[in-house]
Formats: sequence, C-alpha cells, structure tokens
Amino acid sequence: MAQWTSAVGAAQLARLLRSQQDRPAGPGTRRPPAYRALADGIRLLVLEGRVPVAARLPAERELALSFSVSRTTVAAAYEALRAEGFLESRRGAGSWTAVPAGNPLPARGLEPLPPEALGSMIDLGCAALPAPEPWLTRAVTGALEELPPYAHTHGDYPAGLPALRSMIADRYTARGIPTMPEQIMVTTGAMGAIDAICHLFGGRGERIAVESPSYANILQLMREAGARLVPVAMAEGLAGWDMDRWRQVLREAAPRIAYVVADFHNPTGALADEEQRRRLVEAARSAGTVLVADETMTELWLDEDVEMPRPVCGFDPAGSTVITVGSASKAFWAGMRIGWVRAAPDVIRSLVAARAYADLGTPVLEQLAVNWLFSTGGWEQAVDLRRTQAVENRDALVAALRRELPDWEFAVPKGGLTLWVRSGGLSGSRLAEAGERVGVRVPSGPRFGVDGAFEGYVRLPFTVGGAVADEAAARLAAAAKIVQNGGTAGGEAPRTFVA
Repeated sequence: MAQWTSAVGAAQLARLLRSQQDRPAGPGTRRPPAYRALADGIRLLVLEGRVPVAARLPAERELALSFSVSRTTVAAAYEALRAEGFLESRRGAGSWTAVPAGNPLPARGLEPLPPEALGSMIDLGCAALPAPEPWLTRAVTGALEELPPYAHTHGDYPAGLPALRSMIADRYTARGIPTMPEQIMVTTGAMGAIDAICHLFGGRGERIAVESPSYANILQLMREAGARLVPVAMAEGLAGWDMDRWRQVLREAAPRIAYVVADFHNPTGALADEEQRRRLVEAARSAGTVLVADETMTELWLDEDVEMPRPVCGFDPAGSTVITVGSASKAFWAGMRIGWVRAAPDVIRSLVAARAYADLGTPVLEQLAVNWLFSTGGWEQAVDLRRTQAVENRDALVAALRRELPDWEFAVPKGGLTLWVRSGGLSGSRLAEAGERVGVRVPSGPRFGVDGAFEGYVRLPFTVGGAVADEAAARLAAAAKIVQNGGTAGGEAPRTFVA
C-alpha cells in the first residue's frame, strides 16, 4: 500500500527548486555537485514545510526533464535523500518525502519556539514580545472582578460580549469611522477572524489576491482552505503598494477576496498612504472583490514623525467593499487571543451564523480583560510601553546587523515589528537551516511568498534587544559563513544565552 498522502508535480517542484538556485551566489560561496545541490534543495523544502512530509515526488525521468538535468543526477539525489532519511521508496508506489527518526515534523507556518529551547536558541521566528506588565496582571484582575454576572449565563457569545463590541465600535467612531456594535464580531485572534472570512467568502478553489510578500501564517491558512493565491508584487523598500499592478490583477483575475496589511505591513514594515488606500478600495469595488484590511499593526507606530492615514474602511463609506480585522495580539500580547471584525451588519450576521459550526465563541475572561484595558485607559499605557520596547529593540538590532553583516540590505520601518532583509545573495532557506545549527532561529523569505519567491530574503522581528540583539547578529553572521562555505561549519557550537 502506498505511504504517500499527497503529490508534488514535476513542474511545481522544479519551480520551487529553481527559486533556491537562481539567487546569485554570495562571495566565496562553494557550489556543490549537481546531485548534491538537488538533494539539498529538496531537503530544505521538506524542512521548511513547503513540500509536505509524505508527499509523492515525481518520477526520476519527469523531474529530470522539468529541471533540465540528467536522470542520473536525479537518481543520485534521490539515493542521497534516502540515505539521510528524507525519502522513502517502494517498488510500484514511487518515492515520497519523510523526516529522519527523532526529527520534529516541520511546520508550514511560523510556530513559536518551545519554551524549553529558549536557553540555547535565540528565536527570531515569532514577531511577538513579552506581555507589557503590570498591565496584563491588572487587566486579568479587573476581568475577574467583572466575571460573576457572566458566570451565571451559558457563556457562549458568538458575536462577542456586548460590552466589548460596543467599546470596539466606539473606538472606530473616535477614529472618524462611525460604527455600530452590530458591525463588530469578536473573534479568537486575527487568525480566527480571517479564517472565518475566508470560509464565508472564499470557498475551495476561489482566487485570493495577496501582497507579495505577505504574512506567512495567513498565506498558509488560505492554502489550507483551498484558495488559489494570486500574488501582487510590492514595490521595493518601504514604497509599498504598486497600485497599477493591483488594478490590473483585480481587473483580470477577479479574485473573490484581496488581503492587505496597509498599516506597517508584515514583513516589510511599509505604511500605505491615503492615496494608495483610496485607489485600492476603488479598484476592489470596481472588480467586485471583498477587500480584507488587516489592522493588527496599526497602533505600533514607532517614530514621532509618523502621521497615520485614515483606516482603509474610511474610504468605503457604504461599507460594501472593506472588511477590517483588528487584534490585541500584536499591540498588547500574543497570548491575549482576542481579535475582531468590522464589517457591514449583514456580513457580521453571516459570520456569526457560520460560527455555530466552528468555535461557537471567544473566551469570556479574555474579552473582559481587553474591555477593562479599553475602558480604563490601560490599553494606551500598555501600547506606549510596547512602542518604547519595540523602538529600543529595533535600533539595537539594526546597529548589530550593520556591524556584523554590512552586505545585508534593508530599509528601517517607522512602525510594526519586522525588518525585511535582503541577505547578500545568500539563500534564505539555507541561512535558516544554518541558523538552527548555530543557535538562531530565523524564517526564510519563501515562507512569505508564493511558489518559492523571495529566496534571497529573511525576516527579522524586533523581539530582542541589547546584548541579545548583538548575539543574534553574530550568530546570523556565523550562519552566513556556513552557507558561503557550502554547509561546512567552522565555528563552535552555540552557547547557552540567558537574557
């Protein structure tokens, strides 16, 4: 019986592999033999989750034709992968991907590093900061004081607690966007909000236009939902959105949904200006596309000279085109899994009705904690603390990278939590693998793209500062040397680092 559960076509696999090899080689980089490069490329795709475990690979002849190499090269690469435990084969059933015994299964998104690994590994994979105390403790204490009346009910509020819905609506109104509580649904984080929107509007096989690059976990959520992702390239640096490209894609591809992060884009940190927002909403309305605006970073402006534009939904007064998603997870704490959707009342009713077959509702205690923060002014003070911490971390990380890796290129964003870094001609996938060996965890660029794009990039969040930022940059430099040396480590094992 075959052991594979999915299949990867020869053309798709060749396209993913070429994205790794088409990057210009860094200075002094050693090129391995062709079969070894092919085996390493497939292994990296498996380790990063871009080719699933137990996926059937193309036959040797098919891949040789698609990748323009000899069948002997493919056969040697497959044999090397079998020897290393990354490939299993059976006569009549073909060959399928695997992981060696004892290795964790690769994640296809950006999962947090297990707490037990934090002593020896610097985690630059997850763009999240520790809780801003004492505000977390105060919010939970306040929530406990408000809990007794709710404890006498069934506890299921599919649209969210009325008090929190009203508070979120008032906050939009204060930003110049008149909003009623009936336009708000509270969700389990922004991911829960976007998952609900995709299931309501997307459907399997529907096209979704996404920025390229875009947030890795959202891209994977959409893939798992069966969407056909249509990438729209971002402009270089912090210029952000190319509106001519967006108008063309929306007109020609007619996607059902378009997903954008207009406020300190993840991963680039770009901030869309008012003209870009207006034109994007107009283009979406003309194409009949639902525009999902992710506002999870909107309060994380870091420089005093930042002037925040109107929210994207401010350019959709009729409320027929834009659905807005917000969250407490980035601005406050990732452990506070409270998000929300702002949309037309009929859309909210549809989302709430569909929720009966999903998670029924969001935890009451956490909703009360966020409501306490909003109603007491604690939110603003906690976010101010978060901004101060992010600025210090950003500046420390930028200085360390410029010192240790002067060939790496990036623009310093004025907000958000991430740097989008061009890695000096080195493969981001290979840097990520080498980083694990020297004690720094970093996500490679292709996780934020579609079909292997951005191999020459890595994303670095502002989650560490001071001496830890210095050490992280030093370990990244060590990883870069390993990649340049063709995978041969010349340094010592990573030492335990306690911040």
